[in-house]
Amino acid sequence: MFALVVKFDLIDAERAAGFDQLVAETVKSIAESEPGTLVYATHTVEGEPLSRVFYEVYRDREAFEEHERQPHTRQFLSQRNDYVASHRVEFLTPDAAKGLPAAD
Repeated sequence: MFALVVKFDLIDAERAAGFDQLVAETVKSIAESEPGTLVYATHTVEGEPLSRVFYEVYRDREAFEEHERQPHTRQFLSQRNDYVASHRVEFLTPDAAKGLPAAD
């Protein structure tokens, strides 16, 4: 299993709406075409209207790399800077969990 969390800080409310639309389109494609993506959850942050957090779990590193090669992911990556002031990626090592496959 391979997991990560990403926090995005958006530029302003107008761009946040555009980012949310881009995310909705991207997640739809992920759900339809990525069997190796086990969890792809996007969140708004309570009390931080311009922040978004993504939690992503992949079957393995190869499934993540396959996700990164997908046209919908490439489109998201090429357009996100129109909306994002900054972002931070944290790669995770899964330990104890409920609802996720056991870590290898």
